[in-house]
Amino acid sequence: MKAPAVYMLASERNGTLYIGVTSDLIKRVWQHKESLADGFAKKYGVKILVWYEQHETMESAITKEKAMKKWLRKWKLKTIEQTNPDWNDLWSEITGEKPQAVVPAPSVIPAQAGIQQSKNALDLLNPLDSRIRGNDGTLGEAR
Repeated sequence: MKAPAVYMLASERNGTLYIGVTSDLIKRVWQHKESLADGFAKKYGVKILVWYEQHETMESAITKEKAMKKWLRKWKLKTIEQTNPDWNDLWSEITGEKPQAVVPAPSVIPAQAGIQQSKNALDLLNPLDSRIRGNDGTLGEAR
């Protein structure tokens, strides 16, 4: 994709935004993703390509980039959401790679989630019945 382009990177949905211009979009976005480009994007972890626009000339791309950098944040967000409402990483779109599958978090949390299972045999019998267990945790007789 060697053509003048203006692009926006984000740290996450509605996160930190970076606007840039380049003559080689694939190379430049790869540099950001690999943290090879020092500066703002590297400092703030801005690596997700959320919007780009190709131009006929570098002059028109630079003019657009300079204008966008003066825009209000809400205008930038609206621009992204018009073409990329889910804030997907457009890397696979510009490279032709298959997008990585995103595994959604479970909507239902199992009842026992986060509960550590006891390995003490006495606790397995009936952890709440103190008549079975002596004060020292050994098997005792009911009192």
